[in-house]
Amino acid sequence: MSFLDYDRLDAISPEAFQSAHPYPWVNPAGLLTEEGYRSLYENLPDVRLFERRFGQQRKYGQQSHDRFALEYDEKLDLPKPWKDFVAELRAPAYQAWIRRMLGTNDIYMNFHWHYTPAGCSVSPHCDAKRKLGSHIFYFNTEEDWDPSWGGETLVLDDEGRFESDSAPAFEDFSASYGANALGNHSLLFARKGNSWPGERELTCPEGHLRKVFIVVLNSDSPLGRIKRKLSGARREF
Repeated sequence: MSFLDYDRLDAISPEAFQSAHPYPWVNPAGLLTEEGYRSLYENLPDVRLFERRFGQQRKYGQQSHDRFALEYDEKLDLPKPWKDFVAELRAPAYQAWIRRMLGTNDIYMNFHWHYTPAGCSVSPHCDAKRKLGSHIFYFNTEEDWDPSWGGETLVLDDEGRFESDSAPAFEDFSASYGANALGNHSLLFARKGNSWPGERELTCPEGHLRKVFIVVLNSDSPLGRIKRKLSGARREF
C-alpha cells in the first residue's frame, strides 16, 4: 500500500510555495491516500508511550510548549503502518519532492508525534536555525474533534518587525493565516528569518488530544553532521 498520493505531491508548485506570503507555506488536502490516512489514523501510537513535556523553559521568554511527545525510533514497538509510512518518507520519491520544495539537497529528517491536551498552546516562535522547515500531518477528524476547540496552526505575519530571539504575543502580529488541521490535511513550511508559526490554547474537553505527526527538516550541512556526531543527538525539540 502506498501512503503518499504522488500526483497530489507533484501538483504543488515549488515556485508558488517559495513565493507564499508571509513565508513559504502550503496547506494541501489529500497528500495521503484515503486508505493510507485511515490506516495511520486507526493505528496511532498510544499516548502511554509518550514523554510528558510540560513546563519546560524556552528561550527569549516564550511560553512553554506543553504536550506529550514521542520521537520516532526504529526500536519502538509501533504498528506496522507507521513503520511502513516512515520507510516511504525516507524513500527517493518523497525525498526528491522535499528537496524540490525547499530548493536544497542538504536535508536531514527526523520524525515525531505530538499529542496536546486542553489548556495548552504553542506560543509564536521561530524554529532553531538548524531547521529548514517542517511537514506537519494532522490526525484529528470530525469523529473526534470539533474545530471550535482550536488546533489549527497559525502562519503569523510580523511584516519583518520582530527579531527571532523575541517573544511576541499572537495579538502583536499584523495578520495570521490558519492552516486547516482537520482530516487528511498537512502543512509544509520553510524556516526563514521571519517564519513565525503558533497554535492558540486548546479548549477541547478532557480526554481529547490534538494529534500530529511531524517530519522535521534539518540542515544536513557538514557542520550539522559534525554537531550531530559530537552530541550523539537523535532528537530535535
